[in-house]
Amino acid sequence: MIRINKYLSICGVTSRRGAERLIESGLVTINGKTVEELGTLVDEALDIVKVNGTIVDPVENKEYLIFNKPSSVMTTLHDPFKRKTVAHYLKQLKTRVYPVGRLDYDTRGVILMTNDGDLAYRLTHPKYQIKRIYEAKVKGKFDETAANSIAKGIKLEDGAIGKAKVDILQVGPNWSRIRLVLTEGRKREVKQLCKGVGHPVLKLVRMEFAGLDVKGLGSGQWRHLLNAEIVKLKKMVG
Repeated sequence: MIRINKYLSICGVTSRRGAERLIESGLVTINGKTVEELGTLVDEALDIVKVNGTIVDPVENKEYLIFNKPSSVMTTLHDPFKRKTVAHYLKQLKTRVYPVGRLDYDTRGVILMTNDGDLAYRLTHPKYQIKRIYEAKVKGKFDETAANSIAKGIKLEDGAIGKAKVDILQVGPNWSRIRLVLTEGRKREVKQLCKGVGHPVLKLVRMEFAGLDVKGLGSGQWRHLLNAEIVKLKKMVG
């Protein structure tokens, strides 16, 4: 983490003294909150910094890649408990990139990674209804009643109402496989929805994010996005 005035300087917005004047004028926000203290710290990996309403980013050369996250990997660049993170798989990449959203430690599948802060912010904003597709193995025999309940909405831990379109793929003796389509990315939403109808998640895979999948990529592998894919992403949130 670095001080906000240094961050703005790195971004090329102004000098550090100039940054202090911007802060004192109330023109700088972090995650939507106006910065009031000159010593405020910025987490470069997580925080969204704006100057006069415009997101500022210290990186000129944008990188966009899709990563097939394995299970038992943290969706962060650093972990205080020394668990393996997504950064472990990107050591040969010279540019630093960050995950767009998060997957739980035990969830695998699609993660978009980039250093394009503006695009990342928009893709995770509920306003744009970006589609996320998951396949889950859940406990018990999942039926249409449970699917309809999730489609209508389940109250989540934060008080919000979560919902998803659910298709039943397979029903076993004491388990089921289902596909869920969501347009928001609330914390552990799929697990909360399934638990809310009495079918806790046993395994979870994100199959698609914003139309991107990991076909052709083994677990722990990644690739750069094609130009056409980048253009499509930007159009989704334009």
